[in-house]
Amino acid sequence: MNRLYFTSDLHFCHDREFIWAERGFKSVSEMNETIIRNWNSMIDENDDCYVLGDIMLGDNTQGLKCLKQLRGHIHIIRGNHDTVNRIPLYESCYNVVKVSNAEYIKAEGYNFYLSHYPTITANLDDGDKPLKAILINLYGHTHQKNNFYVDRPNMYHVGVDSHNCKPIEIGTIIDEIKEKMSECKKFI
Repeated sequence: MNRLYFTSDLHFCHDREFIWAERGFKSVSEMNETIIRNWNSMIDENDDCYVLGDIMLGDNTQGLKCLKQLRGHIHIIRGNHDTVNRIPLYESCYNVVKVSNAEYIKAEGYNFYLSHYPTITANLDDGDKPLKAILINLYGHTHQKNNFYVDRPNMYHVGVDSHNCKPIEIGTIIDEIKEKMSECKKFI
């Protein structure tokens, strides 16, 4: 059975110290290699992974070499660095299923809105609804260290900066959202 993962903001080949050094690396090449190794240690050829934007910057040739090393079926949601010129390059990769601007999916009975940017998809007063009735936003872009957008349990950051440069599995996301909703209800 294939598994479902999410991540964002890989920033392959983004040779700016504020990206790779902030992530604890000595160089951009060390960052690239670690992200590829982490990904391939978790994801099998039949698994699906949604990358919610910002695959690469700088050298497209090297960035594509990194992307092509990733296992599984890759679904790309465009980020601000995924330019019009890069889209056909992504689509030419054997492991990329599709590229889109945003997407709604249903997984394990839950409803998700996938976007690069954080998107408010429900009011906080939806907290009395069951989680399966709430639209959950999975997003990237912010490079934040924590998993949630402020105190909104229905907005979950999947970026590598929140997850030790690794993709995160859907079951873990759902468990963490349930825990956060429980915490939030204590204050309502």
